[in-house]
Amino acid sequence: MSAASFLRQLLGRPRPQIDARTKRLVDLCEALLGGRGEVSGAALAREAHAVWQALDESCREQFFDILGEQFSPPPEVVGKAADAYRDDPIPRNLIRVQAAVEPPRQELFRRLNMAPGGTEMLVAMRRFLLKGLDRHPAWTTVDADLLHLFRSWFNRGFLRMEPIDWRSSSAMLLEKLIQYEVVHAVQGWPDLRRRLEADRRCFAFFHPQLPGEPLIFIEVALTRGMSTRVQPLLDIGAPVRAPADADHAIFFSITNCQEGLRGISFGNLLIKQVAEDLKAQFPHLKHFATLSPIPGFRRWLARPEVRVKFGAGDGGEVRRAELEHIERPGWHSGEARPLLQKHLERLCAWYLLREKKDGEPLDAVARFHLGNGAALERLNWLGDTSDSGMARSAGLLVNYVYRLEDVERNYERYFSENAVVASRAVEKLARKCVLGRFTEAAKAG
Repeated sequence: MSAASFLRQLLGRPRPQIDARTKRLVDLCEALLGGRGEVSGAALAREAHAVWQALDESCREQFFDILGEQFSPPPEVVGKAADAYRDDPIPRNLIRVQAAVEPPRQELFRRLNMAPGGTEMLVAMRRFLLKGLDRHPAWTTVDADLLHLFRSWFNRGFLRMEPIDWRSSSAMLLEKLIQYEVVHAVQGWPDLRRRLEADRRCFAFFHPQLPGEPLIFIEVALTRGMSTRVQPLLDIGAPVRAPADADHAIFFSITNCQEGLRGISFGNLLIKQVAEDLKAQFPHLKHFATLSPIPGFRRWLARPEVRVKFGAGDGGEVRRAELEHIERPGWHSGEARPLLQKHLERLCAWYLLREKKDGEPLDAVARFHLGNGAALERLNWLGDTSDSGMARSAGLLVNYVYRLEDVERNYERYFSENAVVASRAVEKLARKCVLGRFTEAAKAG
């Protein structure tokens, strides 16, 4: 349906009672859809941008309600086009179906994007939308339209990867790294400076329509051997080592910066690009691996069904008693508990390899790296003893290894067979987990 045809139908629909400020924005959107000139369209888009910026939360909610209810394709138009194509499936009728089912919202968003800063505005709009999506399920159609457009506008061809450096990057950009970092919070400027020394690297993706705003960034440590603990990598006082001595590149933090772009995958592209660039710059690097959190592990451990199964059968009372220690503050700083370590490592291996949803690992970070073609290499006991590390994964960290020659094959197996490529050591831990008894019993039954 053309914008003009839609506008005629829209003007004929009953209008809900809305705030005058919201109405002003809706009127601008209707005028924007009804206009033909690029100059007048850009002016309307700029005015709409200014009105949106001034709206309070309730007016913005009203606006999204109207976008969802009144800027959708009319069912009768879609049905008529679909009937015509079903009766006569020729290309012309298919094109009519495609035109009929495209929501006018998409054309509206394209025209809003004509104003300077239009892309930034739309990303901010989606950020607001996502915060209220659970309370307003009707907004899902609006979200789908924005996501559809963003996936085109933010594809790899438009992205620019840049290194972030203490000396050459702007102070404003460095400050944004401190602001956005969520995996391992930056403790001020001295901490950030150490993360950008000679044996550290930081890379980010940028988009020309969001100047100075990183979309995602990754922090890398150049080390001798595979790192098993993150605290030494974050130690401000750690000696700076010569990159020429390193044989591993350890990706220890990756942060998405723009909440409004949630659902668009940048990380897999960035990791592979960084690995290739580092390999070209430092040919002596032999291994590329992560030192990753396991954010869902403690939540999964707390599930009643997991606790019941873990405490069933012979030795169940001892296992339960051991597991209860992780509920005590500072439990990891006391006497060594080899039995607890054994149980937690086996449970974690089981969680990463066997606990799945829709065929993929339950853990979000595992899905991300395994879906990129990495292999699950090793579990690291007390690899992160920070408060957040203990709260999300009982201090355990995992190394996912990116073997450049295997990445594509692992990727294909993951998506065609739901195969999780893991080392023998991790597979062995999972096989020894007591939860395996229930799987065997279910198969036997």
